[in-house]
Amino acid sequence: MSTDHDATAPTEAPVRVLLPQVLPALVVGVGSALLFLGVSKIAEELQSVLWETLPDALDIGPYSSLWMIAVLTATGVAVGLVVWKAPGHAGPDPASEGLGGPPLAPGVVPGLLVASTLALAGGVSLGPEQPTIASAIALAVWLGLRAAPGTPGAFWASLATAGTFGALFGTPVAAALVLSEALAGRPGKGSLWDRLFAPLVAAGAGAMTTQLFSSPSFAMGLPTLTDPGWEDLLAALVVATLGALFGLLGCYAFPALHRAFGRLRHPMLMLPAGGLLLGLLGALGGHLTLFKGLHETQELVGALGVYSSGELAKLAVVKFVALLVAAACGFRGGRVFPAVFIGAALGLAVQALVPEVHPAVAVSSAVLGVLLATTRQGWVSLFIAAVLASSPAMLSLLCLATLPAWLVVTGRPQLELDHRGDALR
Repeated sequence: MSTDHDATAPTEAPVRVLLPQVLPALVVGVGSALLFLGVSKIAEELQSVLWETLPDALDIGPYSSLWMIAVLTATGVAVGLVVWKAPGHAGPDPASEGLGGPPLAPGVVPGLLVASTLALAGGVSLGPEQPTIASAIALAVWLGLRAAPGTPGAFWASLATAGTFGALFGTPVAAALVLSEALAGRPGKGSLWDRLFAPLVAAGAGAMTTQLFSSPSFAMGLPTLTDPGWEDLLAALVVATLGALFGLLGCYAFPALHRAFGRLRHPMLMLPAGGLLLGLLGALGGHLTLFKGLHETQELVGALGVYSSGELAKLAVVKFVALLVAAACGFRGGRVFPAVFIGAALGLAVQALVPEVHPAVAVSSAVLGVLLATTRQGWVSLFIAAVLASSPAMLSLLCLATLPAWLVVTGRPQLELDHRGDALR
């Protein structure tokens, strides 16, 4: 018996439509992962030279204040040269770019990858996600349209986005959540799972490639919460809201900081000045406030109980200012990984101040709030917070904690500007 609902429901795609998508999805997924792994490996090797080999050869401390200031200023000069001279100036202003976006011209990709690699190695407080996704999209669309001219560019872009997300997090789950959120408001043929089929193949291929060649892990070693109670729910609601409010402070400050650097007008002034400021911030906050922040977050959580609430709050503030400076002055990089460190430091500060709050609740809820404010990606924020908690019992708490935090951030400025330099609303 048919109903009106059945008549208007999207028609599911037959196997003959979905099956040919598997091979291109596998190719793009593996290629996106190899791109991410290659950039990460080169950045790690260069980081080892800058922060271990050279300081040892010069017989100075790798994280002495003078060395941090020197290396980050030099990184600003190097990235400034790339942005100034590379074709396409290493991509558009990163302050106005989120995850994904229109495909770049393929000639822009080398400069973008070089600028991102230098920033990662030099200790800039940005992650690899935005440049890697943008580069993967550009290459996948360029090559895909030549291999299959009749296939829409959006198809290749979705495969590259999914493959890179799978590689970044070592699981296709994050890609599924991001694409589900993106596709929810877009018209398209077939059911949602038909439209997700090829991207999930790409995400799975990207995740498996990373697993084979690396050991991605967001495990922080937090104590596991197995039996949450009402007090844990209350703590999650409060801490997530505090994290969202803290993240919004940066969102409101970001446009003014971007305009201040914009007055310098030239990348060889903007980026060295930003690098100098990042070096001074590193000298103030210490080595934990450098780099993208994932390993530093693990180190910070591993020292649970060592830092006072004031010291942890200082780390959160310094790292957040460093993220704002790096994104505002023109360094190429993403904001997700630094935001995780900021949220973890903030959560640990709350837990040190109120020891009754469980560490897993404090850290995961604060990360959730900060990510919601800075990325406005609800599913990704929830996914990362849940992975950090490493406890299925925490998932219900975090789902509920998302609600007041979202009420705080929705309709507010984001940590992303439109092309006129205004905060997106």
